[in-house]
Amino acid sequence: MNLKSKRLLGINGIGRIGKLTLWHHLTQKHFDGIVINSGRELGRSMEDIIQYLSTDSTYGSLDRFLYGYSGKSCNIRILDRLENLMEIDGIPVKILNKARNPREINWVNENVRLVVDCTGKFLDPTVPADHPKGSLRGHLEAGAEKVILSAPFKISDSSRKKPEDSTMLVYGINHSLYDPMQHHILSAASCTTTGLAHMMKPLLNTKETSRIITASMTTVHSTTNTQSILDSPPGAGTSDLRKNRSVINNIIPASTGAAIALEEVLPETRRIGFMADAIRVPTSTVSLISLNLTFRTDLTDSGNPVINRDFINDIYRKAAAGAQQGLLLFSEDQNVSSDLMGSQAAIIIEGRENHTRTGFLSLDAETLKQYGAETTQDMDLPVTHAKIFGWYDNEFGSYVNALGKLTKYIDKNLI
Repeated sequence: MNLKSKRLLGINGIGRIGKLTLWHHLTQKHFDGIVINSGRELGRSMEDIIQYLSTDSTYGSLDRFLYGYSGKSCNIRILDRLENLMEIDGIPVKILNKARNPREINWVNENVRLVVDCTGKFLDPTVPADHPKGSLRGHLEAGAEKVILSAPFKISDSSRKKPEDSTMLVYGINHSLYDPMQHHILSAASCTTTGLAHMMKPLLNTKETSRIITASMTTVHSTTNTQSILDSPPGAGTSDLRKNRSVINNIIPASTGAAIALEEVLPETRRIGFMADAIRVPTSTVSLISLNLTFRTDLTDSGNPVINRDFINDIYRKAAAGAQQGLLLFSEDQNVSSDLMGSQAAIIIEGRENHTRTGFLSLDAETLKQYGAETTQDMDLPVTHAKIFGWYDNEFGSYVNALGKLTKYIDKNLI
C-alpha cells in the first residue's frame, strides 16, 4: 500500500472486535487506509475474505450498516490480489496473513504507527517483545509507535507491576491522562468496565451520591466466542467447568474483572470495596448492568431522604445532556435488549427501572466511641440503597465505538 504520507491504522486480529473495528473506522473516515493482520490464510480467495468482512449475523450486511435501508451498496473492489489489497467504501484495506507473533508483523514496512490488538491473546504488558509466544511489546519492535489492547491488561506474574509505559484508558472517563511521551502500550479496558465507569462517574461527581458505603454489580452478559456452542470436555486444569457448557441452552454464572479494572480508570472507587460478577445468557449482543449501591444520605426537613429515585435519575439526565453527552444516554422507555443494538452510547440508563429504599443503620454509643466519637447516645444513620440499570451493546455499539474514539484520540496526539 503506497500511502507513506497518509494516516494508517493497523488492526491485529480479525475476529468479532477486529471486524467491527474495521466497520467503525469505515464510517469515520479518519484513517486514510487500514492494514489488518489476520495471522493466517483466510478462505480460498479474496472474494471469501470480502464476504466475511461485508456480512455479519448480528449486525447485518455492511451495506445496511453504512447506508441503512437506502438501497445504496458499499463499493468493494480488489486492487491487488498478490498484496491482498482491496478498497472498501473508498478506503484501502490490506490483509496481512503471514505472522501470528506481533514481533514478526512488519508494521514499519506498512507505514503503520498505531495498532489496535484485537486478538485477545496478548494481554500482559510485562512480557518482553522477544517472547516466543508473542507479546504486545512485539508490535513496538515491529515498528508501531503505540498499541491499544481491546481488553483489560492481565499480568500473569502477580509479583510484577504494570510498566510505566502502560496505562488503561476509557474514553470519556480518563482518556485525557494519556501522555504521548510516556504511554506506548494502552488498554481500552473491557465492554463492561466501559459501561460501568460511565454509570459511576456522574454519581462520584455529585456530592450527595459520592458518599458510597457499599457497591456491587452484576452484568447480564451476552455470549462470546470463548463459550461452547454445545457441551464440550474441559481442558486439562480447567477450573470453571461451566465455560464448557452449551451457551445456547443455559444461563451460566461467570466471573468478570470489571471491578478491578474500574479501580484503574476511576481510582476513587478503590475505597469502596467494589464487587462484580456476571451471568452469561444466550443472546448475541447487548448486555445489562445491575448496579447496587448504598449511600450515606441526609434527610430533608420533612424527614424524607435526599437521595431517592428522582434524585438519581436527575443526575443521569444532567450527565446525558452535559459532560457525558453522546456517551451516556438516559431512557424512560420500556426497553428490551434488541432495542439497544447498535446504540453508540457507552451506557444507556434504564431510568424507568431504577429504584431506591432508605433505612437506618443503628450505631450504639460504645461502637461510636471506638471510632473517636464523643457521645453517650445511640445513633440511627440514614442510608439509601439504590438499584440502577444500564444497557450496553457489548460488541459494536458501546465498546467498539468507545474504542474507536480512543483510537482516534491517540492518533491525533501522535508525536
